[in-house]
Amino acid sequence: MAKSILRLDASMRKTGSYSRDLSDKLIKQLTSGKNNKVTIRDLADGIPFIDENWIKANFTAVNERTIEQNEYLATSDILVEELNNTDLIVIGLPIYNFGVPAAFKAWIDQVVRSKLTFRYGDNGPVGLLNNKKAYIIVASGGTKLGTEIDFISDYIRHILGFIGITDISFIDSSGLGRDESQTLAHAHKIIERI
Repeated sequence: MAKSILRLDASMRKTGSYSRDLSDKLIKQLTSGKNNKVTIRDLADGIPFIDENWIKANFTAVNERTIEQNEYLATSDILVEELNNTDLIVIGLPIYNFGVPAAFKAWIDQVVRSKLTFRYGDNGPVGLLNNKKAYIIVASGGTKLGTEIDFISDYIRHILGFIGITDISFIDSSGLGRDESQTLAHAHKIIERI
């Protein structure tokens, strides 16, 4: 059965990016011999930060929003729709200064929306984007996943889980500055087994 794949590139480097190269390999693996459809969202092309107008529009009831308020939320609506329409998510995610790139955080702020991607129930928040699989390709020079300076893996698990995406696999190409060839070989082996 054909699947819909959303590829999200968070590297600001269009060329020479390890996360992009590994995403290419994973997408090829996921589409080879299949009719899977891929949607690409390249955050290096720009993504707006939320602001006061966005927040006011978001907290205005849908049937009470002005045309202008709908325009403020237009990008967010498109990004949420991309998530709704996908089965698999491939996120190429470099680590910048021990955290996620600002553009990726801006994407998170655009898609984590009450009543669209999560809601509050009697026992707390409930994610609404269920039955989706996420592959997170992490690339870094010196920050290694699972160490005391890894501030992103728990964040990614939490924020994606918050909106209902709990089936998450990391493809670790972190610590490239220490042993590039071994790190990349390990990441390629993981991808080949998918």
